[in-house]
Amino acid sequence: MYDEQFEELLRRYLPFLPADEKLEEDLSLRDFGLDSLGTVELLSQLEGLYDVRFVDDALSPETFSTPGILWDTLGKMAPVA
Repeated sequence: MYDEQFEELLRRYLPFLPADEKLEEDLSLRDFGLDSLGTVELLSQLEGLYDVRFVDDALSPETFSTPGILWDTLGKMAPVA
């Protein structure tokens, strides 16, 4: 599962997710309010927070579809040189 920083950051971009609702691994991020602008901002925040760079192959709607997929993709990214 993901760490607290990841969940805290992700929740900022999910305005339709109640604060007391668990952030399930397969939750649809789009259904809970992650839009295209939020995706770009989230990407930037994740790269800064985890000191990684998302490669072009990871920049797809699929990567940002669920917390589980996003967390797995984040784990595969190489640290910034």
